Amino acid sequence: MRSRIIIFAIISIGALLWGCQVDGIEVKDGIYKGTFTVTYSSGTQTGRTTLELKDGRFSCSGNSDRIPAGGSGTFSADNNKITFNDENPWTADFDWGLILSGVYDYTFDGKKLLISSNNNGVGQYKYDLEKQ
Repeated sequence: MRSRIIIFAIISIGALLWGCQVDGIEVKDGIYKGTFTVTYSSGTQTGRTTLELKDGRFSCSGNSDRIPAGGSGTFSADNNKITFNDENPWTADFDWGLILSGVYDYTFDGKKLLISSNNNGVGQYKYDLEKQ
């Protein structure tokens, strides 16, 4: 009888653990440095970037070739989605997916921040950053 209770307890604990979902760590304010990569059907381009997050605001450095273009404004993160609302005026002579703006998937492990988006089939945009 005792062995049945132990087996039942083990199965119950296992079911509880199996059913629990572990969420990623919430992205934290700070300075993140790394690379931005855009992949189009015609090829891949990469550039260095710095992203600063502070009190619900962001600033992302851009490069002269706009890989990435950068951006600044407000941001919010929830359920492994991060939304950037860029507040800058931009010219219409390049892919606006290179601007950090819109809804992205993200993962954060306390040090490494990965942000990615597939922009309407135009390209895949990825930020591979590390907290400084």
